Amino acid sequence: MDIQRVDDISHHEFMTNFYEPGIPVVFKNASKVWKANGLFSPDWFRTNYGERTIKKNGETYTMSQIMDLVETSTESNPAPYPLVFNIPDQIPELLPLLNPLNLNYASPNWLESKWFQKGYWGSATELFIGGPGGKFPYLHLDYYHLNAWITQLHGEKRFTVFPRGQEDLLYPKPGDPWRSEVNIFEPDYEKFPKYKEATPIHFTVGPGETLFIPFGTWHSAYSLTSTISVAFDQMNSKNHKDFLKDVWSFKRREGLMKAITMYSYAWLGCKMGDTLK
Repeated sequence: MDIQRVDDISHHEFMTNFYEPGIPVVFKNASKVWKANGLFSPDWFRTNYGERTIKKNGETYTMSQIMDLVETSTESNPAPYPLVFNIPDQIPELLPLLNPLNLNYASPNWLESKWFQKGYWGSATELFIGGPGGKFPYLHLDYYHLNAWITQLHGEKRFTVFPRGQEDLLYPKPGDPWRSEVNIFEPDYEKFPKYKEATPIHFTVGPGETLFIPFGTWHSAYSLTSTISVAFDQMNSKNHKDFLKDVWSFKRREGLMKAITMYSYAWLGCKMGDTLK
């Protein structure tokens, strides 16, 4: 089984063939609508945002340091991964280069409502930076049952996804069922024997390509080269019920009143979401 790749399909075709059935897909050139397409590179970020900083594993890195790290990264000595900037908060100047953010496919998206700009709802618009050998530390589902959209703008990244219905083979972690106990890069078949029956789909996403990962799809990633990508999330009538269940589950850990308040706010936001076009 391989990932499907599409080129210049209509929004209706995407919704019918991939979104509604929940099938991952790679868009070959949806990012052509972004000014960022073909622009982002390590040198471009050094020149324009070299002094922006983030913290990773207790260390503070400037953008220039990050680009040096990922360009000298190797599989045996990888740079820290992922190195992530929250674009609206940390590099808002990038937003005009990512317009329309939805790529004319990720719509409707109720998370675009100002209602969900307050508080944290599992969603973010993020810049992911990595180097060869950098891998997401575990196989996972995205929290809040959100759809993920990942556009590769520099370099190549290898993704692994699993068709739905294989949860029992992936050993969700007790207490954190959105995370697998299996290290898919070096699986321990003696400890996790059912994983032998799983059917991972491995594929590479290159510059200008966009991966759609529907909610409920287990996935992970591995950087083959120095990589720069932009990721954002989507929620609408298809996944809002599961989204609300997660809101309750996560906020309940902070107390009953917190859960009631946040759930009510999210519920109203979803009720209003259908007005988004």
